[in-house]
Amino acid sequence: MQYQFDVKGMTCGHCERAIVHAVRKVDTEAVVKVDLSTGRVDVDSEKSRDAIANAIREEGYEVAA
Repeated sequence: MQYQFDVKGMTCGHCERAIVHAVRKVDTEAVVKVDLSTGRVDVDSEKSRDAIANAIREEGYEVAA
């Protein structure tokens, strides 16, 4: 499944790595693309949207509904 998330609070390369790491803790095979300038995170994963969003939130970022 392909998901798009609007994520607030990402500002740098560290944020990008943290998001990718968080998603891959849920799904090690996930393909994650982070665009810091737009705040968009695209994820291709077999896990649920909620599981991915919760992993991002647990890293301290705000995921728009």
